Amino acid sequence: MILTPDNKLKKLIVIGDRILIKPLQPDQRTASGLYLPPGMQEKEKVQQGYVIKTGPGYAIPLPVENEPWKSEEEQIKYIPLQAKERDLAIFLLNGATEVMYQGDKYFIVPQSAILMLERDDEL
Repeated sequence: MILTPDNKLKKLIVIGDRILIKPLQPDQRTASGLYLPPGMQEKEKVQQGYVIKTGPGYAIPLPVENEPWKSEEEQIKYIPLQAKERDLAIFLLNGATEVMYQGDKYFIVPQSAILMLERDDEL
C-alpha cells in the first residue's frame, strides 16, 4: 500500500523505533490441501506483512554539556531503521501490538521483533 495525500494513514505518526505493518491475508489451506479454521493462522508465532510507515529510529542521547548556540533541531539525532516503506517484513507476533484503525488491522512492531525483510529495489 502506497501512502497518498488522500490516504487515511497520512495522519499517523510512528514513534521511535516502531514500524507500522499491514498483515498479509493468511492462506486458508495447508500445503497438503486441508482447510484451516478461522483464527488458526493468527496463532502462529511468526507473521508477515508489508511495512506501511516507520518511525525516525533510535534517538541518540544528548551530550552532557548543553551548547546554547545550537538550535533544538540540531540537538536531536536518530539512528535510522533498516525497514523502509513497502518492504515485506517477517516478524515475531509476541513482540507486536495489534491495533485496529478505521476498520483495518495493523501491527505496531519494534525493529527488534523483525526477523527478516524482503525489499524489491525496482519499486
